[in-house]
Amino acid sequence: MATAQEKATLSQTASENSISSKSSAAAMATLIHDSLSDSAPSATTKTTAATPVMSRAQTCHPLDPLMAAEIAVAVATVRAAGKTPEVRDSMRFIEVVLVEPDKNVVALADAYYFPPFQPSLLPKTKGRPVIPTKLPPRQARLVVYNKKSNETSIWTVELSEVHAATRGGHHRGKVISSKVVPDVQPPMDAEEYAECEAVVKDYPPFQEAMRKRGIVDMDLVMVDPWCVGYHSEADAPRRRLAKPLIFCRTESDCPLDNGYARPVEGIHVLVDMQNMVVIEFEDRKLVPLPPADPLRNYTAGETRGGVDRSDVKPLQIIQPEGPSFRVSGHFVNWQKWNFRIGFTPREGLVIYSVAYLDGSQGRRPVAHRLSFVEMVVPYGDPNDPHYRKNAFDAGEDGLGKNAHSLKKGCDCLGYIKYFDAHFTNFTGGVETIENCVCLHEEDHGILWKHQDWRTGLAEVRRSRRLTVSFVCTVANYEYGFFWHFYQDGKIEAEVKLTGVLSLGALQPGEARKYGTMIAPGLYAPVHQHFFVARMDMAVDCKPGEAFNQVVEMNVKVEEPGKDNVHNNAFYPEEELLRTESQAMRDCNPLSARHWIIRNTRTVNRTGQLTGYKLVPGSNCLPLARPEAKFLRRAAFLKHNLWVTPYARDEMYPGGEFPNQNPRAGEGLATWVKQNRSIEETNIVLWYVFGVTHIPRLEDWPVMPVEHVGFMLMPHGFFNCSPAVDVPPSTGDCELKDAVTPTKPIQHPLIAKL
Repeated sequence: MATAQEKATLSQTASENSISSKSSAAAMATLIHDSLSDSAPSATTKTTAATPVMSRAQTCHPLDPLMAAEIAVAVATVRAAGKTPEVRDSMRFIEVVLVEPDKNVVALADAYYFPPFQPSLLPKTKGRPVIPTKLPPRQARLVVYNKKSNETSIWTVELSEVHAATRGGHHRGKVISSKVVPDVQPPMDAEEYAECEAVVKDYPPFQEAMRKRGIVDMDLVMVDPWCVGYHSEADAPRRRLAKPLIFCRTESDCPLDNGYARPVEGIHVLVDMQNMVVIEFEDRKLVPLPPADPLRNYTAGETRGGVDRSDVKPLQIIQPEGPSFRVSGHFVNWQKWNFRIGFTPREGLVIYSVAYLDGSQGRRPVAHRLSFVEMVVPYGDPNDPHYRKNAFDAGEDGLGKNAHSLKKGCDCLGYIKYFDAHFTNFTGGVETIENCVCLHEEDHGILWKHQDWRTGLAEVRRSRRLTVSFVCTVANYEYGFFWHFYQDGKIEAEVKLTGVLSLGALQPGEARKYGTMIAPGLYAPVHQHFFVARMDMAVDCKPGEAFNQVVEMNVKVEEPGKDNVHNNAFYPEEELLRTESQAMRDCNPLSARHWIIRNTRTVNRTGQLTGYKLVPGSNCLPLARPEAKFLRRAAFLKHNLWVTPYARDEMYPGGEFPNQNPRAGEGLATWVKQNRSIEETNIVLWYVFGVTHIPRLEDWPVMPVEHVGFMLMPHGFFNCSPAVDVPPSTGDCELKDAVTPTKPIQHPLIAKL
């Protein structure tokens, strides 16, 4: 809950905000009336001569993630709706997520019930604001897999404040809808993976194959189940399949031993995950296990057989007066930025309602929703089993469900605010990842500086950024997902890649051009990592408005002639992207290509349309032929940028169920065939960015972090730099010489003399 000081500050902020357009106020009034017209006034509402006032506050913002109790109620409601005990016992719960309400409901909540408290958004009657008696009840959406029938179904359950707790074990939800989705397989679950590993290790032919390789202790064996993807009709979703990769530890009594250092190749295993049985097994080729690599481990000091550096001095990050951010529930306020934090099992971190408080102009929206919606990791080795390694880590596994508790290690430093995340497990129980999302401030070097050479006067400001992040592990790889907010109005999206390489074994004397040998008998295949950011933009759009467009900017070199007599001229040239087909675009560093999201109705002091621009970082496209099997499911990788008008059901670029998906081009590549207009509407950007990983010896045994991402930068959004009012640093900035060593550093040969 917010403190009294926070509430006072937020109320003052709200009083500064206003809607400049009468049309948007009218649209807002219509939207709110439509969304609440079926809600009867509450009996507990008190009425005064001025305006209706609620006697009881709403407990959850419409965008708050589901509470643990709400998840339990949703699961119990669906289970109770099963027609027979057999159906109920067969239910497995893939995910339970909030049904995100219409944007007008969010605006209503922000206007009256929750921060940022913008009463100016309320519709008015006879000069007075109309305050509805309550918000619509929250709803949960459940993806349920029936282990008996191999069917996937989607359920919608209505929740309310009363329903958000169980009484005597009875459910308190209401089923709004349910439907079976044919010909799909939902994401895999960690419980299935653990059961699959046990089934494979207990399979006698597998044990015999391991004995041929000198392994009799099954405790050494690691079985990593991978989804089969879709390569032929044999992978069709009529069966729920996994094709495991096998590894072997060197020491069974050492939990710190890096088992990924010894891949087991030549064994083909296919597991029916519905019935948990091995349905195909073949020991195709006896590839010797790589010898134990003395450099395989990465844990501290003696536990890896090494010695840690002794000359690293402590570096302390302290904020004696506390942080500059304020948090009320999931609402964050920092340095004129404010937004809401959400979390889903599939995407992980979600950022909602991003806006900037811009003086007399009030709260100016930038984006409605920001998240990473998909990942694809295709490998470039045509040999078995590597050609089948095409992981959809969000759609097949779930980034959020694989997130870490950040209580372990030093993922974040400084004064930290953590947020927990709640999920359902496979059998319907509720699990909590404590300290799952990290919110903290970071020093980011110089923000700006100038020294007047005539007067010698210098002004310098240090940059501070607010970082929201989470980290997940998907098998051997770790991914950190970050959203950084800056004092100069920038928003940066960043992914940090680390973890352990997925390796292959080589025959004695064998070499492969599709990767790097990193140790005797051990090789790392080339691969790529692609990420898709979905950005539901709202640049300077109040609720009810849809006034955004996208312009592509390329820098052109002027042709020789009278306008370029010195042959040095170049200029930016813009092109309005009018339709979805026109907006399938790729990065081009040769022309400094970027894209600007503009508001078509708002101008700055020079008369230019206000906007934010998407600036690519390093990027790539798939290094595969168009006929590659993984591109059937990942057609969205063929371009770096896609633009669509907002549609509620268009959330995931590969469709909702990419696991074993036999339908070519489902999702984004199919939606854009409608070729809808994007000239002035609610714009959704899909930015695809990635990295091509050619492994190095220095990536072993654990990979130093590699960074990839992009920037959203104000472009004519402000009338001048918003960073000019950042005050000089009040920290410990006086000049200090480095401590002089007590002994002079000498050349070793001179020291001997």
